[in-house]
Amino acid sequence: MPGNNYLCKNFQEMLDVKFIRENKDLVKERLGIRNFKEINLVDDIIELDNNRKKLQTDSDNTQSKINAASKAIGQLMAKGENKNAEIKKSEVASLKSSLEPIAEELKLTENKLNDLILRLPNLPSPQVPAGKSAEDNVVVREGGSKPQLPANAVPHWDLAKKYNLIDFELGNKITGSGFPVYINKGAKLQRALIQYFLDYNTAAGYKEFQPPIMVNEATAYGTGQLPDKEGQMYFVTEDKFYLIPTAEVPVTNIYRDEIVKESDLPIKMTAYTPCFRREAGSYGKDVRGLNRLHQFDKVEIVQLVHPQKSYNVLEEMVGHVEKLMQTLELPYRILKLCGGDMGFTSAQTYDFEVYSAAQQKWLEVSSVSNFESFQTNRMKIRFKDANNKTQLLHSLNGSSLALPRIVACLLENNQTESGINLPEALHSYFGGSSVV
Repeated sequence: MPGNNYLCKNFQEMLDVKFIRENKDLVKERLGIRNFKEINLVDDIIELDNNRKKLQTDSDNTQSKINAASKAIGQLMAKGENKNAEIKKSEVASLKSSLEPIAEELKLTENKLNDLILRLPNLPSPQVPAGKSAEDNVVVREGGSKPQLPANAVPHWDLAKKYNLIDFELGNKITGSGFPVYINKGAKLQRALIQYFLDYNTAAGYKEFQPPIMVNEATAYGTGQLPDKEGQMYFVTEDKFYLIPTAEVPVTNIYRDEIVKESDLPIKMTAYTPCFRREAGSYGKDVRGLNRLHQFDKVEIVQLVHPQKSYNVLEEMVGHVEKLMQTLELPYRILKLCGGDMGFTSAQTYDFEVYSAAQQKWLEVSSVSNFESFQTNRMKIRFKDANNKTQLLHSLNGSSLALPRIVACLLENNQTESGINLPEALHSYFGGSSVV
Protein backbone atom coordinates (compact mmCIF):
# COMPACT_ATOMS: atom_id res chain seq x y z
CA MET A 1 0.00 0.00 0.00
CA PRO A 2 1.14 3.61 -0.51
CA GLY A 3 2.91 5.77 2.01
CA ASN A 4 1.63 9.04 3.47
CA ASN A 5 2.42 11.14 0.41
CA TYR A 6 -1.03 12.71 0.68
CA LEU A 7 -0.12 14.48 3.94
CA CYS A 8 -0.03 18.30 3.82
CA LYS A 9 3.31 19.42 2.41
CA ASN A 10 3.16 22.74 4.25
CA PHE A 11 2.40 22.37 7.92
CA GLN A 12 1.31 26.00 8.21
CA GLU A 13 -1.63 25.24 5.93
CA MET A 14 -3.18 23.06 8.61
CA LEU A 15 -5.85 25.40 9.95
CA ASP A 16 -7.25 22.73 12.25
CA VAL A 17 -4.60 23.06 14.98
CA LYS A 18 -5.51 26.63 15.86
CA PHE A 19 -9.21 25.77 16.02
CA ILE A 20 -8.55 22.71 18.17
CA ARG A 21 -6.41 24.72 20.61
CA GLU A 22 -8.99 27.50 20.95
CA ASN A 23 -12.02 25.17 21.15
CA LYS A 24 -10.74 22.08 22.93
CA ASP A 25 -13.88 21.45 24.99
CA LEU A 26 -16.19 22.02 22.01
CA VAL A 27 -14.15 19.66 19.83
CA LYS A 28 -14.31 16.94 22.49
CA GLU A 29 -18.05 17.45 22.97
CA ARG A 30 -18.81 17.22 19.23
CA LEU A 31 -16.56 14.18 18.80
CA GLY A 32 -18.50 12.63 21.67
CA ILE A 33 -21.70 13.04 19.64
CA ARG A 34 -19.98 10.90 17.02
CA ASN A 35 -19.04 8.28 19.62
CA PHE A 36 -15.45 8.84 18.53
CA LYS A 37 -13.34 6.44 20.57
CA GLU A 38 -10.07 8.41 20.51
CA ILE A 39 -11.03 11.64 22.28
CA ASN A 40 -7.56 11.65 23.85
CA LEU A 41 -6.22 12.57 20.40
CA VAL A 42 -7.34 16.15 21.07
CA ASP A 43 -5.01 16.44 24.09
CA ASP A 44 -2.25 14.62 22.21
CA ILE A 45 -2.55 17.09 19.33
CA ILE A 46 -2.31 20.10 21.64
CA GLU A 47 0.67 18.59 23.47
CA LEU A 48 2.45 17.86 20.20
CA ASP A 49 1.69 21.36 18.96
CA ASN A 50 3.20 22.82 22.14
CA ASN A 51 6.32 20.78 21.47
CA ARG A 52 6.32 21.87 17.83
CA LYS A 53 6.11 25.53 18.84
CA LYS A 54 9.03 25.16 21.28
CA LEU A 55 11.14 23.41 18.64
CA GLN A 56 10.21 26.07 16.09
CA THR A 57 11.29 28.80 18.54
CA ASP A 58 14.58 27.01 19.24
CA SER A 59 15.14 26.60 15.50
CA ASP A 60 14.35 30.26 14.77
CA ASN A 61 16.60 31.50 17.60
CA THR A 62 19.48 29.29 16.51
CA GLN A 63 19.08 30.35 12.88
CA SER A 64 19.01 34.00 14.00
CA LYS A 65 22.32 33.50 15.84
CA ILE A 66 23.79 31.85 12.72
CA ASN A 67 22.69 34.77 10.57
CA ALA A 68 24.12 37.33 13.02
CA ALA A 69 27.43 35.50 13.33
CA SER A 70 27.70 35.05 9.54
CA LYS A 71 27.13 38.79 9.06
CA ALA A 72 29.79 39.56 11.69
CA ILE A 73 32.33 37.36 9.84
CA GLY A 74 32.05 39.55 6.75
CA GLN A 75 32.44 42.72 8.80
CA LEU A 76 35.49 41.37 10.65
CA MET A 77 37.11 40.24 7.41
CA ALA A 78 36.56 43.70 5.94
CA LYS A 79 38.39 45.21 8.94
CA GLY A 80 41.26 42.74 8.59
CA GLU A 81 40.43 41.04 11.91
CA ASN A 82 41.00 37.58 10.51
CA LYS A 83 41.62 35.93 13.90
CA ASN A 84 38.27 37.11 15.27
CA ALA A 85 36.63 36.11 11.98
CA GLU A 86 37.92 32.56 12.39
CA ILE A 87 36.49 32.44 15.92
CA LYS A 88 33.11 33.48 14.52
CA LYS A 89 33.38 30.80 11.81
CA SER A 90 33.86 28.17 14.50
CA GLU A 91 30.83 29.60 16.32
CA VAL A 92 28.73 29.33 13.14
CA ALA A 93 29.85 25.74 12.59
CA SER A 94 28.89 24.85 16.16
CA LEU A 95 25.49 26.55 15.81
CA LYS A 96 24.79 24.74 12.54
CA SER A 97 25.71 21.46 14.17
CA SER A 98 23.28 22.13 17.02
CA LEU A 99 20.54 23.15 14.54
CA GLU A 100 20.52 19.82 12.72
CA PRO A 101 18.97 17.68 15.50
CA ILE A 102 16.45 20.48 16.25
CA ALA A 103 15.36 20.59 12.60
CA GLU A 104 15.13 16.81 12.45
CA GLU A 105 13.02 16.63 15.61
CA LEU A 106 10.82 19.49 14.36
CA LYS A 107 10.13 17.66 11.10
CA LEU A 108 9.34 14.44 12.97
CA THR A 109 6.98 16.30 15.33
CA GLU A 110 5.19 18.00 12.44
CA ASN A 111 4.67 14.65 10.72
CA LYS A 112 3.32 13.07 13.92
CA LEU A 113 1.01 16.04 14.42
CA ASN A 114 -0.29 15.80 10.85
CA ASP A 115 -0.87 12.08 11.30
CA LEU A 116 -2.97 12.69 14.42
CA ILE A 117 -5.00 15.49 12.84
CA LEU A 118 -5.79 13.27 9.85
CA ARG A 119 -7.34 10.76 12.25
CA LEU A 120 -9.89 13.28 13.51
CA PRO A 121 -13.26 13.11 11.71
CA ASN A 122 -15.34 16.18 10.89
CA LEU A 123 -17.26 17.72 13.76
CA PRO A 124 -21.02 17.07 13.54
CA SER A 125 -23.27 20.10 13.29
CA PRO A 126 -25.50 21.03 16.26
CA GLN A 127 -28.50 19.61 14.32
CA VAL A 128 -27.05 16.08 14.39
CA PRO A 129 -28.83 13.83 16.91
CA ALA A 130 -26.80 11.83 19.40
CA GLY A 131 -26.72 8.08 18.84
CA LYS A 132 -24.45 5.09 18.50
CA SER A 133 -25.67 3.30 15.38
CA ALA A 134 -28.24 3.18 12.58
CA GLU A 135 -30.81 2.21 15.20
CA ASP A 136 -30.65 5.79 16.51
CA ASN A 137 -31.22 7.54 13.18
CA VAL A 138 -34.28 9.79 13.03
CA VAL A 139 -36.94 9.30 10.35
CA VAL A 140 -37.69 12.78 8.96
CA ARG A 141 -40.52 11.79 6.59
CA GLU A 142 -41.82 9.02 4.36
CA GLY A 143 -43.32 9.04 0.90
CA GLY A 144 -44.98 6.69 -1.54
CA SER A 145 -46.87 3.58 -0.58
CA LYS A 146 -45.77 -0.01 -0.15
CA PRO A 147 -47.12 -2.24 -2.94
CA GLN A 148 -49.30 -5.29 -2.50
CA LEU A 149 -47.35 -8.03 -4.26
CA PRO A 150 -48.83 -11.16 -5.81
CA ALA A 151 -48.71 -14.30 -3.69
CA ASN A 152 -45.91 -15.77 -5.79
CA ALA A 153 -43.69 -12.66 -5.54
CA VAL A 154 -39.94 -13.31 -5.37
CA PRO A 155 -36.82 -11.19 -4.64
CA HIS A 156 -34.95 -9.43 -7.42
CA TRP A 157 -32.22 -12.06 -7.80
CA ASP A 158 -34.86 -14.62 -8.75
CA LEU A 159 -36.57 -12.16 -11.10
CA ALA A 160 -33.22 -11.34 -12.71
CA LYS A 161 -32.62 -15.02 -13.38
CA LYS A 162 -36.18 -15.72 -14.52
CA TYR A 163 -36.17 -12.92 -17.10
CA ASN A 164 -32.45 -13.10 -17.96
CA LEU A 165 -31.72 -9.54 -16.79
CA ILE A 166 -28.66 -10.01 -14.57
CA ASP A 167 -26.22 -12.93 -14.37
CA PHE A 168 -24.50 -13.05 -10.98
CA GLU A 169 -22.77 -16.37 -11.64
CA LEU A 170 -21.24 -15.07 -14.88
CA GLY A 171 -19.87 -12.05 -13.03
CA ASN A 172 -18.37 -14.38 -10.47
CA LYS A 173 -16.73 -16.38 -13.27
CA ILE A 174 -15.28 -13.29 -14.99
CA THR A 175 -14.16 -11.41 -11.87
CA GLY A 176 -15.64 -12.55 -8.57
CA SER A 177 -18.65 -12.08 -6.32
CA GLY A 178 -20.06 -8.58 -6.27
CA PHE A 179 -19.44 -7.95 -9.99
CA PRO A 180 -22.73 -8.77 -11.77
CA VAL A 181 -23.20 -8.89 -15.54
CA TYR A 182 -26.29 -7.03 -16.81
CA ILE A 183 -27.87 -8.62 -19.86
CA ASN A 184 -30.40 -7.63 -22.52
CA LYS A 185 -33.13 -5.51 -20.92
CA GLY A 186 -31.26 -5.53 -17.63
CA ALA A 187 -28.41 -3.64 -19.32
CA LYS A 188 -30.91 -1.40 -21.08
CA LEU A 189 -32.57 -0.53 -17.77
CA GLN A 190 -29.20 0.47 -16.32
CA ARG A 191 -28.55 2.77 -19.28
CA ALA A 192 -32.04 4.26 -19.11
CA LEU A 193 -31.72 5.06 -15.41
CA ILE A 194 -28.29 6.68 -15.83
CA GLN A 195 -29.52 8.91 -18.65
CA TYR A 196 -32.71 9.80 -16.78
CA PHE A 197 -30.81 10.74 -13.61
CA LEU A 198 -28.31 12.87 -15.54
CA ASP A 199 -31.06 14.67 -17.46
CA TYR A 200 -32.95 15.31 -14.23
CA ASN A 201 -29.83 16.82 -12.62
CA THR A 202 -28.76 18.96 -15.57
CA ALA A 203 -32.31 20.32 -15.88
CA ALA A 204 -31.85 21.58 -12.30
CA GLY A 205 -28.70 23.49 -13.22
CA TYR A 206 -26.01 20.91 -12.51
CA LYS A 207 -23.12 20.91 -14.99
CA GLU A 208 -22.29 17.42 -16.25
CA PHE A 209 -18.77 15.99 -16.08
CA GLN A 210 -17.32 12.65 -17.07
CA PRO A 211 -14.30 12.33 -14.76
CA PRO A 212 -11.59 9.66 -14.50
CA ILE A 213 -12.51 6.63 -12.41
CA MET A 214 -8.98 6.33 -11.01
CA VAL A 215 -7.45 9.04 -8.83
CA ASN A 216 -4.10 9.77 -7.23
CA GLU A 217 -3.38 9.99 -3.52
CA ALA A 218 -3.75 13.77 -3.31
CA THR A 219 -7.24 13.56 -4.79
CA ALA A 220 -8.34 10.78 -2.43
CA TYR A 221 -6.88 12.71 0.51
CA GLY A 222 -8.73 15.86 -0.53
CA THR A 223 -12.23 14.42 -0.09
CA GLY A 224 -11.28 12.44 3.02
CA GLN A 225 -11.15 8.90 1.61
CA LEU A 226 -7.55 8.81 2.80
CA PRO A 227 -6.60 7.82 5.35
CA ASP A 228 -10.10 6.85 6.60
CA LYS A 229 -11.16 4.48 3.79
CA GLU A 230 -7.78 3.26 2.59
CA GLY A 231 -8.64 -0.40 3.20
CA GLN A 232 -12.00 -0.07 1.39
CA MET A 233 -10.58 1.16 -1.92
CA TYR A 234 -9.06 -0.86 -4.72
CA PHE A 235 -5.45 0.20 -5.24
CA VAL A 236 -3.42 -0.01 -8.45
CA THR A 237 0.02 -0.76 -7.04
CA GLU A 238 2.15 -0.04 -10.09
CA ASP A 239 0.79 3.46 -10.67
CA LYS A 240 -0.38 4.28 -7.13
CA PHE A 241 -3.91 5.08 -8.31
CA TYR A 242 -7.15 4.35 -6.48
CA LEU A 243 -10.37 3.19 -8.13
CA ILE A 244 -13.01 5.66 -7.01
CA PRO A 245 -15.70 4.66 -4.48
CA THR A 246 -17.89 7.56 -5.70
CA ALA A 247 -17.82 10.35 -8.30
CA GLU A 248 -17.66 12.82 -5.40
CA VAL A 249 -13.90 12.17 -5.24
CA PRO A 250 -12.79 13.32 -8.72
CA VAL A 251 -15.59 15.86 -9.19
CA THR A 252 -14.96 17.84 -5.98
CA ASN A 253 -11.22 17.84 -6.75
CA ILE A 254 -11.84 19.68 -10.01
CA TYR A 255 -11.56 22.87 -7.96
CA ARG A 256 -8.65 21.80 -5.74
CA ASP A 257 -6.19 24.68 -5.11
CA GLU A 258 -8.55 27.13 -6.82
CA ILE A 259 -9.88 30.52 -5.72
CA VAL A 260 -13.26 31.02 -7.38
CA LYS A 261 -15.29 34.18 -7.83
CA GLU A 262 -18.09 34.69 -5.34
CA SER A 263 -20.31 35.62 -8.28
CA ASP A 264 -19.83 32.08 -9.67
CA LEU A 265 -21.42 30.47 -6.61
CA PRO A 266 -23.05 28.06 -6.20
CA ILE A 267 -21.01 25.66 -8.33
CA LYS A 268 -23.24 22.69 -9.18
CA MET A 269 -21.79 19.53 -10.76
CA THR A 270 -23.11 16.09 -11.65
CA ALA A 271 -21.43 12.97 -13.01
CA TYR A 272 -22.09 9.34 -13.76
CA THR A 273 -19.33 6.86 -12.95
CA PRO A 274 -18.86 3.22 -12.13
CA CYS A 275 -17.93 2.98 -8.42
CA PHE A 276 -15.67 0.45 -6.73
CA ARG A 277 -15.71 -0.61 -3.10
CA ARG A 278 -13.96 -3.57 -1.55
CA GLU A 279 -16.61 -3.73 1.22
CA ALA A 280 -14.18 -5.69 3.40
CA GLY A 281 -15.94 -7.72 6.06
CA SER A 282 -19.33 -7.79 4.28
CA TYR A 283 -21.07 -11.13 4.47
CA GLY A 284 -24.42 -12.79 5.06
CA LYS A 285 -27.89 -12.34 3.62
CA ASP A 286 -27.57 -8.55 3.25
CA VAL A 287 -25.05 -8.96 0.43
CA ARG A 288 -27.22 -11.14 -1.79
CA GLY A 289 -28.09 -10.01 -5.33
CA LEU A 290 -27.75 -6.26 -5.83
CA ASN A 291 -27.84 -5.41 -2.14
CA ARG A 292 -24.09 -4.91 -1.81
CA LEU A 293 -21.66 -4.91 -4.72
CA HIS A 294 -17.97 -4.29 -5.34
CA GLN A 295 -18.71 -2.49 -8.63
CA PHE A 296 -21.86 -0.48 -9.26
CA ASP A 297 -23.16 2.52 -11.20
CA LYS A 298 -24.06 5.82 -9.56
CA VAL A 299 -24.96 9.35 -10.57
CA GLU A 300 -23.67 11.99 -8.15
CA ILE A 301 -24.39 15.64 -7.46
CA VAL A 302 -21.84 18.00 -5.87
CA GLN A 303 -22.11 21.63 -4.84
CA LEU A 304 -19.52 24.18 -3.73
CA VAL A 305 -21.27 27.03 -1.93
CA HIS A 306 -20.90 30.09 0.25
CA PRO A 307 -20.39 28.93 3.88
CA GLN A 308 -23.39 30.95 5.08
CA LYS A 309 -25.69 29.14 2.65
CA SER A 310 -24.60 25.51 2.93
CA TYR A 311 -27.37 24.30 5.24
CA ASN A 312 -30.04 25.88 3.07
CA VAL A 313 -28.40 24.15 0.10
CA LEU A 314 -28.37 20.85 2.02
CA GLU A 315 -32.16 21.01 2.37
CA GLU A 316 -32.45 22.02 -1.28
CA MET A 317 -30.41 18.99 -2.35
CA VAL A 318 -32.51 16.71 -0.15
CA GLY A 319 -35.61 18.09 -1.88
CA HIS A 320 -34.00 17.54 -5.28
CA VAL A 321 -33.33 13.86 -4.56
CA GLU A 322 -36.76 13.42 -2.97
CA LYS A 323 -38.54 14.66 -6.10
CA LEU A 324 -36.46 12.30 -8.20
CA MET A 325 -37.45 9.46 -5.87
CA GLN A 326 -41.11 10.39 -6.23
CA THR A 327 -40.91 10.12 -10.04
CA LEU A 328 -39.76 6.51 -9.63
CA GLU A 329 -42.95 5.78 -7.67
CA LEU A 330 -41.08 3.85 -4.99
CA PRO A 331 -41.90 3.93 -1.28
CA TYR A 332 -39.11 5.84 0.45
CA ARG A 333 -38.13 7.41 3.71
CA ILE A 334 -35.60 10.10 4.65
CA LEU A 335 -33.47 9.71 7.76
CA LYS A 336 -31.31 12.22 9.60
CA LEU A 337 -28.24 10.26 10.64
CA CYS A 338 -27.13 10.26 14.25
CA GLY A 339 -23.55 11.08 15.17
CA GLY A 340 -22.53 7.44 15.51
CA ASP A 341 -23.70 6.52 12.00
CA MET A 342 -22.27 9.43 10.01
CA GLY A 343 -19.34 9.18 7.63
CA PHE A 344 -15.87 10.41 8.58
CA THR A 345 -16.05 13.64 6.55
CA SER A 346 -19.67 14.66 7.10
CA ALA A 347 -21.00 17.45 9.33
CA GLN A 348 -24.60 16.38 8.67
CA THR A 349 -26.11 13.63 6.52
CA TYR A 350 -29.56 12.59 5.33
CA ASP A 351 -30.03 9.06 4.02
CA PHE A 352 -32.73 7.95 1.57
CA GLU A 353 -34.04 4.42 1.78
CA VAL A 354 -36.47 2.61 -0.49
CA TYR A 355 -38.66 -0.24 0.64
CA SER A 356 -37.94 -3.63 -0.86
CA ALA A 357 -41.36 -5.30 -0.82
CA ALA A 358 -40.11 -8.80 -1.65
CA GLN A 359 -37.30 -8.67 0.91
CA GLN A 360 -39.51 -6.70 3.32
CA LYS A 361 -36.81 -4.28 4.40
CA TRP A 362 -35.50 -0.78 3.75
CA LEU A 363 -32.44 -0.35 1.50
CA GLU A 364 -30.25 2.75 1.40
CA VAL A 365 -30.05 4.34 -2.06
CA SER A 366 -28.71 7.84 -1.39
CA SER A 367 -26.81 9.92 1.12
CA VAL A 368 -26.88 13.72 0.97
CA SER A 369 -24.22 15.40 3.11
CA ASN A 370 -22.83 18.77 4.09
CA PHE A 371 -19.09 18.61 4.76
CA GLU A 372 -18.84 22.30 5.65
CA SER A 373 -15.14 23.21 5.17
CA PHE A 374 -13.69 19.79 6.08
CA GLN A 375 -12.96 18.83 2.46
CA THR A 376 -12.33 22.32 1.09
CA ASN A 377 -9.72 22.91 3.81
CA ARG A 378 -7.87 19.81 2.62
CA MET A 379 -8.22 20.84 -1.02
CA LYS A 380 -7.78 24.60 -0.49
CA ILE A 381 -10.95 25.46 -2.42
CA ARG A 382 -11.58 29.12 -1.64
CA PHE A 383 -13.31 32.30 -2.73
CA LYS A 384 -12.84 36.03 -2.13
CA ASP A 385 -15.70 37.65 -0.25
CA ALA A 386 -17.06 41.19 -0.57
CA ASN A 387 -14.23 42.46 1.65
CA ASN A 388 -11.66 40.77 -0.60
CA LYS A 389 -10.90 38.29 2.18
CA THR A 390 -10.12 34.73 1.12
CA GLN A 391 -12.42 32.15 2.71
CA LEU A 392 -12.96 28.42 2.42
CA LEU A 393 -16.07 27.29 0.56
CA HIS A 394 -18.39 24.59 1.88
CA SER A 395 -18.82 21.35 -0.10
CA LEU A 396 -21.88 19.11 -0.31
CA ASN A 397 -22.68 15.97 -2.24
CA GLY A 398 -25.44 13.45 -2.77
CA SER A 399 -26.30 10.28 -4.66
CA SER A 400 -28.80 11.06 -7.39
CA LEU A 401 -29.00 8.09 -7.48
CA ALA A 402 -27.10 4.84 -6.80
CA LEU A 403 -28.49 2.22 -9.18
CA PRO A 404 -28.24 -1.29 -7.68
CA ARG A 405 -30.87 -1.07 -4.94
CA ILE A 406 -33.07 1.18 -7.08
CA VAL A 407 -33.04 -1.55 -9.73
CA ALA A 408 -33.69 -4.20 -7.06
CA CYS A 409 -36.76 -2.35 -5.80
CA LEU A 410 -38.04 -1.45 -9.26
CA LEU A 411 -37.98 -5.14 -10.16
CA GLU A 412 -39.44 -6.41 -6.89
CA ASN A 413 -42.08 -3.76 -6.24
CA ASN A 414 -43.42 -3.71 -9.80
CA GLN A 415 -43.59 -7.44 -10.46
CA THR A 416 -46.89 -8.84 -11.68
CA GLU A 417 -48.13 -12.25 -12.72
CA SER A 418 -47.09 -11.51 -16.30
CA GLY A 419 -43.95 -9.34 -15.99
CA ILE A 420 -42.41 -6.23 -14.46
CA ASN A 421 -43.85 -2.76 -15.03
CA LEU A 422 -41.89 0.49 -15.02
CA PRO A 423 -42.83 3.94 -13.67
CA GLU A 424 -44.02 6.39 -16.29
CA ALA A 425 -40.93 8.59 -15.95
CA LEU A 426 -38.79 5.79 -17.42
CA HIS A 427 -41.00 4.82 -20.37
CA SER A 428 -39.40 7.13 -22.93
CA TYR A 429 -35.87 6.36 -21.68
CA PHE A 430 -36.38 2.61 -21.67
CA GLY A 431 -38.51 2.56 -24.79
CA GLY A 432 -41.43 0.77 -23.20
CA SER A 433 -43.66 0.53 -20.14
CA SER A 434 -42.41 -2.80 -18.85
CA VAL A 435 -39.13 -4.69 -18.53
CA VAL A 436 -40.83 -7.89 -19.71
